[in-house]
Amino acid sequence: AAAGILCYVGAYVFITYDDYDHFFEDVYTLIPAVIIIAVGTLLFIIGLIGCCATIRESRCGLATFVIILLLVFITEVVVVVLGYIYRAKVEDEVDHSIQKVYNGYNGTNPDAASRAIDYVQRQLRCCGIHNYSDWENTVWFKQTKNNSVPLSCCKAALSNCTGSLTRPMDLYSEGCEALVVKKLQEIMMYVIWAALAFAAIQLLGMLCACVVLCRRSRDPAYELLITGGTYA
Repeated sequence: AAAGILCYVGAYVFITYDDYDHFFEDVYTLIPAVIIIAVGTLLFIIGLIGCCATIRESRCGLATFVIILLLVFITEVVVVVLGYIYRAKVEDEVDHSIQKVYNGYNGTNPDAASRAIDYVQRQLRCCGIHNYSDWENTVWFKQTKNNSVPLSCCKAALSNCTGSLTRPMDLYSEGCEALVVKKLQEIMMYVIWAALAFAAIQLLGMLCACVVLCRRSRDPAYELLITGGTYA
């Protein structure tokens, strides 16, 4: 179950990143997601090993289980550290690239970057970088010469909005940069909390395996039959 949830969290980051990837020049945000999916896959195999070792009361199997869990635990600590580091870099990365993305907008024949801007403005209910007036500085606005912003800036409840700057009350007033940063930082926090939660579960797993190992070593009732007699 833990492995499945970890893989889901990693996949969620990949899917969400695809909607915002034009606001990044680097794919560093995917590093924690890649690691957490790999950990989830490995954790599933480790869980099977742990179950088999516990049922068979295999000292060697349990010891292997504890060692591998320890390595996975260390990996998840690394994911948490990387998550915090990259979470702090999100704002600088978006600030560095968002102006270029907006300048490349082409409303007549939208390319991938233009579709990304329209998606973000509709999804996050924002307009422009800091506010709708930022569109006045874009190449697309100067070429169209109709004093209007993209329709994705229009409030969802309005059906007759044309994007005209003469009716600013029809447009979303909040800029997209802050909301994109907030969204991406939230995604990073999902990864961080998932890694922390399952690191705690693995710590418990290691503790339980160590308890079984200690009982296996000290309790005579756990000794196996040997040739020529038994341990009493």
